[in-house]
Amino acid sequence: MIMNTSKSTGHIGILTSGGDTPGLNAAIRGLGKAASNTGTMQVIGFNDGFRGMMENRSVRLDNGKLSGILTLGGTILGTSRDKPHKMPMGGKIVDMTDVIVENYYKNHLDALVCLGGGGTLKNAYRLSKKGLNVITLPKTIDNDIVGTDMTFGFDTALGIAVEAIDRLHSTASSHHRIIFVEIMGHKVGWLALGAGIAGGADAILIPEIPYTIDKLAESILERANRGKRFSIVAVAEGAITQRGAKLIDAVEKKLDKAEGEERKKLKMELKELDSKYRGSTMQMIQDLHKITGLETRLTILGHLQRGGTPSAADRLLATRLGTKAVEYIERQQFGVMVALKGTETEAVPLEDVAGKINYVPKDHPLVISARNVGTSFGD
Repeated sequence: MIMNTSKSTGHIGILTSGGDTPGLNAAIRGLGKAASNTGTMQVIGFNDGFRGMMENRSVRLDNGKLSGILTLGGTILGTSRDKPHKMPMGGKIVDMTDVIVENYYKNHLDALVCLGGGGTLKNAYRLSKKGLNVITLPKTIDNDIVGTDMTFGFDTALGIAVEAIDRLHSTASSHHRIIFVEIMGHKVGWLALGAGIAGGADAILIPEIPYTIDKLAESILERANRGKRFSIVAVAEGAITQRGAKLIDAVEKKLDKAEGEERKKLKMELKELDSKYRGSTMQMIQDLHKITGLETRLTILGHLQRGGTPSAADRLLATRLGTKAVEYIERQQFGVMVALKGTETEAVPLEDVAGKINYVPKDHPLVISARNVGTSFGD
């Protein structure tokens, strides 16, 4: 955490990076309006994330630009997944960090606020170590950022997933089918877990709790034997079999100690295992049909979950975090993420959260509650 003694806080840069998320515009508006109300700050928005900052493409975010965006999904600034130190340029991957630093000073910035998820946190931390005054706001529908109780975007995505499950209940019961609902979450299952519980799914498959197809089939056949003529399975896109999890875990342990060429080979092996065993929902359905003989269908929610109007909860959280960032800037408190802790906000040092993932604990109260109402996790 950096406490800068400079009194100049006139020019604030802001960018959105990574996947679009409901609430980004609410956060931009909250920060922009709070900064404007200080009477001493001007906010400059960079288009399309770190790439836009590297190319020095920007727009001044005055009250006119901020008007009417609270309810809009997406981001008025645009976004990209480009990393400052690994920027695709003319068919090559180039480190453009120094160019971004140069543009920071060229625009006379006193602070840079980065709105993003785990990747953005790491990139922001790198810029912070280059001497820039950086603050981040945690956004992601996956809710997988450590150091904060909630990320904005999660509540909206959760509501969309729950509504989808609610709607699929009627067709599942009418046609006596097993319906799989694939929900976003490659390595973290907060979204599938919450949607599965709130939507009354009969089985929930998440990356943190590896499954076997036999155990899943057993739970579904048990329902059928009790006269239940349909089942709903909420499955995270990164759900993984127990066999796959063991193989990946073994390679990851080797990777921790490996160097040079061996490390490169292990990374390639890990990528292949991840592709083979994680997120194979169609294969899962085919295997389940062979075992149970029951008709199965798959609905993939995909990008529907992070599009559209943000929920009231996400608007509130994003606005709160955005306005709080201005307070930290006024106090010259940089190198932090604005986090939600209970009912309060807190400045969490970037070095404590960058590169870390908030996984679902296997003994989390939500997991226990789901098991207690008879939900299967396929384990």
